[in-house]
Amino acid sequence: MSKVEAFRALHHGRIPGDPLVLPGPWDAASARVFAEAGFPALATPSAGVAASLGYEDGRTPADEMFAAVARIVRSVDVPVSADVEGGYGLPPKELVERLLEAGAVGCNLEDSVDGVLKDPREHAEWLAEVRSAAADRLFVNARIDTFAHSVADPDRAIERAALYVAAGADCVYPIGAPPDVLPLLRAGIQGPINVGARVGNGPSPAELGERGATRITFGPGFQRRAAQALREIAALIR
Repeated sequence: MSKVEAFRALHHGRIPGDPLVLPGPWDAASARVFAEAGFPALATPSAGVAASLGYEDGRTPADEMFAAVARIVRSVDVPVSADVEGGYGLPPKELVERLLEAGAVGCNLEDSVDGVLKDPREHAEWLAEVRSAAADRLFVNARIDTFAHSVADPDRAIERAALYVAAGADCVYPIGAPPDVLPLLRAGIQGPINVGARVGNGPSPAELGERGATRITFGPGFQRRAAQALREIAALIR
């Protein structure tokens, strides 16, 4: 079984309360820590990688992001999915080629740019082109940014999810969805659902799984927690 096949299989057949938990490495060292801890796969966070490279979130040059993903992939044996934001303006075929060259088995793709939601049908058409170029070589996680941009109606997220799944997305990610609406999203969305969790507080991965999450990611949470730990150590020795 290839890495992408193994990664895809991790998303299916899961029972409530047992979601796939994917920590977010921001460099090779953190990736090794998570792999050594026994996690079966990893998912890079664009904001965490940006911070490690000295950029604000959303400002990392494409070449540097793909290079960072490649270093993470080389450092571990488990499958790695990459958050590549909105695709950096690359044509779908080139985006897929860059991801495969970096060794990623999947990608996270956003449906907003500069704080503005994209037209969902146009975005679905673009996702379909990504799926066509990737065939079965990449697991596509389609992020839905409605909740992140103050569109609180779950139906709007469900509508986008239906379009993206029909376009070939393997999973959808309604980022920022409140935990109490997860059962509604689960009832209205076909296929795996990615839910973001906080590191150290909020509902646990198991609790989010009970509410409908198929997989759990943490965004830049681990990178920020590590940075805070370093601040505390630095203050002690200063």
